[in-house]
Amino acid sequence: MDKPVTPRGVNHLVLNVRDIEESHLFWTEVVGFKQVGQLTPTKDRPNPPKMRFYSGVREDGTSHHHDVALVENRDLPKPPENWSMFGMPCAVNHIAITMPSREAWLEHLEYLQKKGVKFDRRVEHGMTHSLYIHDPNGYGVEFVYDLPKEVWKDDINAALNYVKVLPTEGAEALDDRTDGIPHFKTPAPAE
Repeated sequence: MDKPVTPRGVNHLVLNVRDIEESHLFWTEVVGFKQVGQLTPTKDRPNPPKMRFYSGVREDGTSHHHDVALVENRDLPKPPENWSMFGMPCAVNHIAITMPSREAWLEHLEYLQKKGVKFDRRVEHGMTHSLYIHDPNGYGVEFVYDLPKEVWKDDINAALNYVKVLPTEGAEALDDRTDGIPHFKTPAPAE
């Protein structure tokens, strides 16, 4: 073989966190993941690190073994006070969480707003509509719903480069347009 096999996608992500209890609350009560496991002592590992595993739900209603895992590391530096899409001193820029539908996404945005979670960034991308928040460790967390494939499949690069910034506060932060969404097509070659 002279080239790598293309993978299906990312299976899970493991994050170092300063306080596993604080992060557990974020990933369960803000993100909505369910804890599915944790490292426990064994004969070969009598003092395991504090590590917990979390999962969302798949289209068929089942859970994955885990989507995100957290490992406690009390020596992590304190995150910056304000989150930004670019220029953060974290190895992970952001993690995108796919919501099951547009309706579920809007319901979750309303839930987060009522809970007092700060919306860092609200945008329409060419392939998703997105809300960005951040966790207690400074990692960005993006909640998305995917736009129909017909909108972006013909020119993924153009869709990736499209950004419409939206309000992050008030009722306007919960608006989501369905009319007038741009469709991305590769331009026809000049003759």
